[in-house]
Amino acid sequence: MIPLYKPYMPNELPELDNILHSGALAYGEYSKKFERMLMDFFNHDKLVITNSFNTAISVVISVLDLKKGDEVIASPMACLASTQSYASSGLKIVWADVDSNLGTLDPESVKKKITSKTKCIIHNHFCGYPGHIDEINAIGHEYGITVIDDGIEGFGSEYKGRKLGNCGSDITVFSFTAVRMPNTIDGGAIIFNHESLYLKSQLVRDCGIDRKIFRDDIGEISPNCDIQLIGHSATMSNVNGYIGSLQMENVESLIAQQRFNAKKWSEMLENETDFRSIVTTNSLPNYWVYGLLAKDKRKTILDFRERGFHASGVHINNNIYSVFGDKTELKGVRDFYSKFVAIPSGWWLNFKNDTNV
Repeated sequence: MIPLYKPYMPNELPELDNILHSGALAYGEYSKKFERMLMDFFNHDKLVITNSFNTAISVVISVLDLKKGDEVIASPMACLASTQSYASSGLKIVWADVDSNLGTLDPESVKKKITSKTKCIIHNHFCGYPGHIDEINAIGHEYGITVIDDGIEGFGSEYKGRKLGNCGSDITVFSFTAVRMPNTIDGGAIIFNHESLYLKSQLVRDCGIDRKIFRDDIGEISPNCDIQLIGHSATMSNVNGYIGSLQMENVESLIAQQRFNAKKWSEMLENETDFRSIVTTNSLPNYWVYGLLAKDKRKTILDFRERGFHASGVHINNNIYSVFGDKTELKGVRDFYSKFVAIPSGWWLNFKNDTNV
């Protein structure tokens, strides 16, 4: 069966053995190279990489000085990794409804959820499909609330010709775990639109340490280097950075292949009556998966699996979980979840060789 997800890995990793036996395993030459390649990809110099998506969010929370009890507005239609990281820091997640045709935040619902305790809006771009970015950013600007684009599945997705990460939000967070692209086995990245937050993040992701003055002239830890910020051990290893740097050499062509696959699916499925393809305006998804809205979700999943494609609903709405303390019923969420089906669109799908296509 053709899988819905498949981790990409270059055929050869020629320097891996040298790195593993070099003694230079922590954040180093290849970590910095990967970081620079990402900056070039996004044409954005205020970017830091981390050792996981979870620690990326932890860095963001610390940089913004969010406190226990502060409220963040989020969509329940997201990967659990996108939501529980905020809850684990003691923040109160307030669920907003979604656009039932897209699975991303509904701007009008977001407005209704704002209170005096609201500190952030977490804008998840469900399965790589960009949401109502201008509208959500405008709400953040109007109320003085930080907007965080959650690009856990949206690397390379575009909105109005700009890559996610360059779309006007205050902060964008990406994941490089195994089934994302690029994947560093585990890792994350944060893009900041404000210099002060970016500079602070460089300290926060490294236990608050300013490496330029951390050691004295003989290499001992200097008592003159004060630690003033609560930080995290969140830097990416040289091994993960090396894998990421190799992946960046091919990431553009892999995303192009996924978009080609999506175009083929759109052409082949345009006359279907049991489901319809998700259609976006002003955006170009990365097509990590190809999304459908089905009249009968279970039947559609099983039909595609019978044809040899591992279809799935991908995520379940997080407002069913007791851990968040809010099981608010949301009409758009219910409608979208009841219909959404993802089918494979990844770089491994070959329309010439896969006979069931």
